[in-house]
Amino acid sequence: MAKAVRKQALGRGLSALLDDSVNDIKSVEDKNADKVVGNIVELELSGIEVNPFQPRSSFNEDALRELASSIKELGVIQPITVRKIGFKKYQLVSGERRFRASKMVGLERIPAYVRIANDQESLEMALVENIQRQDLDPIEIALSYQRLIEEIQVTQEVLSERVGKNRSTIANYLRLLKLDPIIQTGMRDGFISMGHGRALINVEDTASQLEIYEKILARNLSVRETEALVRELKNPKSKSEVKNKEIPVHIKKAKRELSDFFDSKVDIKVSKSGKGQVSISFSNDKDFERIVKLLKK
Repeated sequence: MAKAVRKQALGRGLSALLDDSVNDIKSVEDKNADKVVGNIVELELSGIEVNPFQPRSSFNEDALRELASSIKELGVIQPITVRKIGFKKYQLVSGERRFRASKMVGLERIPAYVRIANDQESLEMALVENIQRQDLDPIEIALSYQRLIEEIQVTQEVLSERVGKNRSTIANYLRLLKLDPIIQTGMRDGFISMGHGRALINVEDTASQLEIYEKILARNLSVRETEALVRELKNPKSKSEVKNKEIPVHIKKAKRELSDFFDSKVDIKVSKSGKGQVSISFSNDKDFERIVKLLKK
C-alpha cells in the first residue's frame, strides 16, 4: 500500500510555554496566551484526563485497534481538544477515540488544541485569521472550519458570512475529513490535490478509496482521470457489458502475447463489423519511451 510521510505536528515550542510554572497561562489575558489560542500544542498524554461527564462510555474495540494502527503508522492527523484545568493538567473536550488509541500504541505526547479561560472571542479571531493564510493545505483549512463550527457553535451559514466564503465551499472542505487518514495525509503533504480528494469522497468504501489513491500516485493521474476512475467504479454495468462481449479466441491470445511483450496493459476493442483498436498503457515518460523503442524494433 502506498504510504505518505506526514508533516511533523508543530507545537513542541508552544508546549514549553505551558510548562512554565512561573508564568502559567490561566487566562486569555496572561502573557503568551495569544500564542497558544488557536494553535496546535503537543501535550503529554499523562497530563490529560477524560471528561467524567462524557455521555459516550463504550468504544468499539476493533475500531479502536484500527485507529491505533493508523496512528502508529501516520501519527495523529486530527488534534484532540482539551480544557486547561491546572498547571500541566488538562481535560478532554473532544477526541477521546484518538486519545485512547494513542495510549494503546504507547505515545507519550499528542497534538492538541488547548482551551483556556475566557478565550472564546480570541479563539474565533485566531481561527478566522488562520483560515485566511495562503500556505494552508486543504485539510488544515477543513480542520479550522470544523473547530469553528464545533467550538464556537455556529452553523455553516453563519460561518460563511464570518469568513467570507460560500457555504458550498465550506461544505466541500468539511467533506474532506471523511476521507481515509492515509489519503488526508497525502493531501497534507501535497501528493494529491483537493480536486483528487473531492473525487475520492464519492467512493464510500475505504478499501476502494485507497485502491484509487494508490493508482493516482503510481500513474500520476490528473483530477479528471481520477473522476473517470470513480465513475467507472460506481457504474460497473458498462464495464461488465464490455467484458461480456464475445471476443474471438485469436484476439484474446494476441492480447496476452502483446501484454507480455510490452510488459504493460494492452487493451483491444473490436466492433461487430470487425474494426477495432489496440491501446498500450504506460505509467510515465520513461515507460512511454521504452514502449516506443519496442515498437520500432
